[in-house]
Amino acid sequence: MTTDAIFFLQCQNPACQLRFPLDLAQFEGKFCPRCGSPLEKDVPRVESQSFPASNHSQHTLIGVLDNVRSAHNVGSIFRSAEGAGFSHLHLCGITPSPNTHPAIVKTALGAEKMLAWTYAPNALRQVEQLKADGAFIIALEATPEAKSLFDFSSNKIEPTQNILLIVGNEPAGVDPRLIALADACLYIPMLGNKASLNVSIAFSIAAYHLRF
Repeated sequence: MTTDAIFFLQCQNPACQLRFPLDLAQFEGKFCPRCGSPLEKDVPRVESQSFPASNHSQHTLIGVLDNVRSAHNVGSIFRSAEGAGFSHLHLCGITPSPNTHPAIVKTALGAEKMLAWTYAPNALRQVEQLKADGAFIIALEATPEAKSLFDFSSNKIEPTQNILLIVGNEPAGVDPRLIALADACLYIPMLGNKASLNVSIAFSIAAYHLRF
C-alpha cells in the first residue's frame, strides 16, 4: 500500500477525459481543472523502490561545477551526483550554492544535505590543487580532440585515484584552462540537430557512465 495520498484522477466528461495525479491530502480534487466536470479517483501511485547497484566502479567520484549559473541545474546535479555516489561537489565561480539559493534546495530534494560540497571562487586554482593531489581530471566538452564518453573506461585508472568530472557554463562551456589540465576530454554523442544538452542532463549521463 502507498504511504501517502497521491492518486490518479480521471475526468468523467467523455469530451475531456483528463487524467492526472493529485495529492488528496493537500487538494480536494473534485472537479476537473480543464473542463470543470466531476473527477473520479482511480488508483494510488506506485510506491517507488530503491535498488542498490551490485556491480559498479569503486573510484571516488568528485564533481566540479565551473560557473554553472542556473540554480535549478545545480540542484538537479546535486540529486544526480548523490544518486551516482559522488563524494563531493566543488561549486566554482558564479555557481550558486544551497545556502544562498532556495531553488537549489527545491530541485535537489534533500540531496544537498547528503552530499558534501564546497565553494571556490576560482575553478582553475581548485582543479590545479586536486590534480596535484593525484586526481584524474575529465572535462565534459565537445572539443575537436574530445573522445566519446561511451568509448571511455575507468578500468585503466588506478583504483586509488579520484576521478574529477568538470562541467561548465552555458553557453561558454568549460574554461579552456581547465580543458588544458584535463587528462581526458569527453563528449556525449548526439543524433539530433541540436549540438548540446542541458548541463545537468549532460552531467547525469556522464556521472552514471563513470559509475556503472
